[in-house]
Amino acid sequence: MENADRRWRRQGGVALSARNPATRAPYSPASPPPLFALPAVDPRLHARRAAAGRHQDAWFEHATRAFAALVLALLVCIIVALAYAALPALRTFGAAFFVTDVWNPVTGQFGALAPIYGTLVTSAIALLIGVPVSFGIAIFLTEMCPATLKRPLGTAVELLAAIPSIIYGMWGLFVFAPFFADHVEPLLTRVFGGVWLLGRLFEGAPTGLGMLTAGVILAVMIIPFIASVMRDVFDVVPPVLKESAYGLGCTTWEVVRNIVVPCTRIGVAGGIMLGLGRALGETMAVTFVIGNANRIRASLFEPGNSIASALANEFNEAADPVHRGALMALGLVLFVLTLIVLAASRVLIARLSRAQGAPT
Repeated sequence: MENADRRWRRQGGVALSARNPATRAPYSPASPPPLFALPAVDPRLHARRAAAGRHQDAWFEHATRAFAALVLALLVCIIVALAYAALPALRTFGAAFFVTDVWNPVTGQFGALAPIYGTLVTSAIALLIGVPVSFGIAIFLTEMCPATLKRPLGTAVELLAAIPSIIYGMWGLFVFAPFFADHVEPLLTRVFGGVWLLGRLFEGAPTGLGMLTAGVILAVMIIPFIASVMRDVFDVVPPVLKESAYGLGCTTWEVVRNIVVPCTRIGVAGGIMLGLGRALGETMAVTFVIGNANRIRASLFEPGNSIASALANEFNEAADPVHRGALMALGLVLFVLTLIVLAASRVLIARLSRAQGAPT
């Protein structure tokens, strides 16, 4: 290939490749000409490309905004549909529907207090059992588990979340409930039966079906969710913080209490709220073992009912408009409870975020 300098001399000192692309004027002979020159940019082409980019950004913004609005519209439609379907029961019973524990489809009397009570009690039992167990699993997997067992155990915990709820219900009915009735409930009666106030929670016939059994089954179901979230948030703690604490002579418990938990309390709270939301809306597993009795008793051994199990048991047979409206009102109550839990979790996480970001 011909040398650029020789080509510059042969063309009278003004090489084609040595022209300024902006002015089309030759470069000065004092400076060596460039081997390659950038092509000239058409201002009109640049303007068209910029306008096209602005249009694409605008369309993308409108599309994402429409998706967000679609979610809100679906939420509003669900609330309106539930409220409209619940109008026959709300017009018949009024506000007394939410504070009455009578549920009798034969006489046409309906009250939501017993299902609401069962839902809250079973969810509370599930959290009381599931949160400590999940915390222990997450701490073991992140801090004390051998490297060869960390992945298999973590996978096994996550696989528990993939088991269908009806399998949990069948296992609870045919395996767990008989064992609970023969061994656990009599033991609880002997240990706590004579304790003041606490003994009322563990009195009655040990049938194996009731609020306590449903709460334990729910705890088994929410443990994989809470433990997985806790394990993930514990893994993001900077290793230098934990190594520094161990270097100062801290024990594993001191590192967990003073380093891991304060750094991850926002994620831990989110995992607990996720488990609570799962417990509130669980249907089939609770239906199998709760006993499906619309009444309120202090004893946890007594059968009860939850909102989800009441809907599953009676919706197909609800021919009367008031009965169907009462069931839809129960669905509306469950929906509102879930919204309250989500709103409370957001407020809690926001407060924890502000407290964590505050100067100390």
